[in-house]
Amino acid sequence: MTKKQGGREHPYIPELREQLRKGAIDRREFLRTATLLGVSATVAYAMAGVVAGGQAVPAARAATPKKGGNLRVSMAVKEMTDPATYDWSEKANQARHMTEPMVQIGKDGVARPHLAEGWEASEDLKTWVFRLRRGVKWSNGDDFVAEDVIHNFTRWLDPKTGSSNQGRFSSLTTKVDTGKKDKDGKPVISIVASEGALEKVDDHTVRFHLKTPDLSLPESLSDYPALIVHRRFDEEGGDLSKNPVGTGAFTLKEFAVGEKCVLERRKDPYWGGEVYLDRITYIDHGDDPATAVAALASDQADVHMRTSVEQLDTIKTLAGMKVYEAVTAQTGVARMRITEKPFDNKKLRQAIQACVDADRMLQIAYRGLGAPGEDHHVSPVHPEYAQLPKQKQDYALAKKLLADAGYADGIDLKIDCVANPPWEQNTVKVLAEMVKPAGIRLAINIMPGGTYWDRWMSTPFGFTSWTHRALGVQVLNLAYRTGVAWNETAYSNPEFDRLLDEAGAILDANERRPVMAKLEKILQDDAVISQDFWRSAFISANERVQGIYAHVALEHHYNKVWLA
Repeated sequence: MTKKQGGREHPYIPELREQLRKGAIDRREFLRTATLLGVSATVAYAMAGVVAGGQAVPAARAATPKKGGNLRVSMAVKEMTDPATYDWSEKANQARHMTEPMVQIGKDGVARPHLAEGWEASEDLKTWVFRLRRGVKWSNGDDFVAEDVIHNFTRWLDPKTGSSNQGRFSSLTTKVDTGKKDKDGKPVISIVASEGALEKVDDHTVRFHLKTPDLSLPESLSDYPALIVHRRFDEEGGDLSKNPVGTGAFTLKEFAVGEKCVLERRKDPYWGGEVYLDRITYIDHGDDPATAVAALASDQADVHMRTSVEQLDTIKTLAGMKVYEAVTAQTGVARMRITEKPFDNKKLRQAIQACVDADRMLQIAYRGLGAPGEDHHVSPVHPEYAQLPKQKQDYALAKKLLADAGYADGIDLKIDCVANPPWEQNTVKVLAEMVKPAGIRLAINIMPGGTYWDRWMSTPFGFTSWTHRALGVQVLNLAYRTGVAWNETAYSNPEFDRLLDEAGAILDANERRPVMAKLEKILQDDAVISQDFWRSAFISANERVQGIYAHVALEHHYNKVWLA
């Protein structure tokens, strides 16, 4: 029996190996599932007959990594008070080099232990044991221990925190009646941590007792609001930018929202081995993408964090610049808040969907660099993706639905979106043109990013970008489960929630797929979003930057990056 890092092999691993041998699953799905069940990445790759841990390792390095230097990254610099409430990748990129996750998703999409040394799951996926890495020191000198992890989960699951992690870890929560009534006289239900969900076994072991099985628990621990803060984070101010205590290789030297964030390598030894850079400087070049390109061209920046498709041709003309691409499940949704009129009318929502030609939308708005969407937020790159019958643009159907909704003479609507990156407003502009022939007159309200994100949960009709998650069930838990913090559509469907619980309990992606097909169809038919394409993500960097790559979620992992 193959042993993992200090624990027993999950009983499903032999079946997983047999499926790979028969060709029932591909290598990527084998690696993903095996590592989620606690097999180390090295052992999983060996099982799959692959060497070098999934990374391209040349026979000899072209050059020896060089210590020192300041990596200058062009990126919006945002507030980073509380990682639990982060809603932008940029916030976590600033913080990730100071305060770290328990699990990290690598370039190959495989989950690897980080602050956790390893984990084991019970056969029914309802009990998970995480073994924490020993010898990790917080920057204030304290040891990293189980109490830190328990504290983070406790605050994540507390509805007062307002963390999207409550949706990520819904298997650890339960619904309770608050005793209050809403404006319609219905009971107000709150979601709280289940009794006994969290158990400290010893200083370096934590056991989780799940209400429902959940295969995605390790991958959810890698998501950007799941950075682990110190156990006294709240009592010491609850603001990482003012009290930057972390386990990471860097500490905060200088910080100003909208200007710069300077991180310096810690002087004490880092648990994760040698770190090459002396400093990472994030520089905010504003909302105009041309300014970031100019910074690269004039050698005022080494890396551009989020290169838009509109900039690719220009970047490729700059001497010494390289563009990196990641095929992702990143997307944008024109989402309707179904508790707000007129979007409480499903036929109106369906009419909007019927106007869209997803293939044409992808070509016009994103140069075809991705895949068409299907209005259900599960991507072809997700292992459990189920292909539904292709949707077609149908104006006759759209007009009938609109008339049935009570708008035979058409309707005036308004959609909010951000000014940058340009692909977002471009998508909305194409949408406005596509719905026009059906009699839907869609006005576009283009806003600064900060303004939009201040109201993204309440706007009746808005266009929201969503980053990559490794599993479809993760996305659906985050965005469409009843009552979770990031449910921007206010969608609530008990059957959808039940099927989501069922899907999360199925290890085999092929067996999970039929349940996902039902989930996708429910979401598609309920028409809460018009989700028209999946997009590739790009970053740009000077060729002197070594060890860098485009992460599927645009995360920055710069501990092993160096400057030639």
